[in-house]
Amino acid sequence: MNYLFTNIIGTFILDDHFKIIDQITFKTVQDYLTKETSEQKLTKKHPLTKPLPPEKLALALNNFRNKKYHLEFYQKNLSLTKKAIRNSVTEDQLIIQAIANINELDKTINLLGKRLREWYSLHFPELSEKIDNHEKYAQFLLEKTRTELIKELNIDSEIMGADLDKTHLDEIKQLANQILQLRDLRYKHESYLHEVMQKYCPNILEMSGTTIGAKLIELARGLKQLAILPASTVQLLGAEKALFRHIKTGSRSPKYGVIINHPFIQNAPRDCKGKASRILADKITLCARLDYFHGEFKALEYKQDLEEKLSQTKKKQPKNVQKN
Repeated sequence: MNYLFTNIIGTFILDDHFKIIDQITFKTVQDYLTKETSEQKLTKKHPLTKPLPPEKLALALNNFRNKKYHLEFYQKNLSLTKKAIRNSVTEDQLIIQAIANINELDKTINLLGKRLREWYSLHFPELSEKIDNHEKYAQFLLEKTRTELIKELNIDSEIMGADLDKTHLDEIKQLANQILQLRDLRYKHESYLHEVMQKYCPNILEMSGTTIGAKLIELARGLKQLAILPASTVQLLGAEKALFRHIKTGSRSPKYGVIINHPFIQNAPRDCKGKASRILADKITLCARLDYFHGEFKALEYKQDLEEKLSQTKKKQPKNVQKN
């Protein structure tokens, strides 16, 4: 009785003493991945062959104790590992990296915006009081002179800022330009995310929007994990610190995480936001499962259902207020 044995080096026929009597060696990792071809050839050549029993594996491996096999085992396993790593890259990872960089860009823009305000306020402190948005502030600073801004924004011409040389102002404007470039990069990332999610998870994209949907996938560590999470957990993704504080200290329990920024919750009456977040989380969970298991596109139906429930809640709100 002969035995069929395959490892990353090749396919082997072993006799009843577990010695190699025939073999087909693999030249590439792809040969190993399509090992059925070599196994069929040897099985056809040796009809009385059966698969090696698992309990006899140690006896079969004795044939490869010779050091001449060690380097080949190492090289083939290394190639197989590299191929597995290449194939392991998924849309989940691309989405997670993109939304993580958007978060970092938001932090960086905010930090540099504060620095720009402090720096330019040495020259024109009144402008910071007139414009709250960092990006708009940088845009105004680049496009117009102090004199033009004073007239346009109706600022008292007797300002407190110092007169700075062009050398100093040019340096400040370089920072403002970098802030706007970072803003443009953020918008490009968001467009890229929308394109990827449109193909990968269209239901989540339609239900949650680009940023919220990507953050949920990031926090869940992938679409599969998001699909298997209960709606109550999805509702609190992003509010882990508040949840742990509630468990530890008995403080107020959070009602929502990143989904707080969703229009459905934002438009809900204040005392109904908790209920709105539960309903939304339930729909997002259904959308995640549809996307992961390649189901049909039903997000539009779910959104319509949400809008109907929101309108009903608003109609009932005055009655609830009177009862209270």
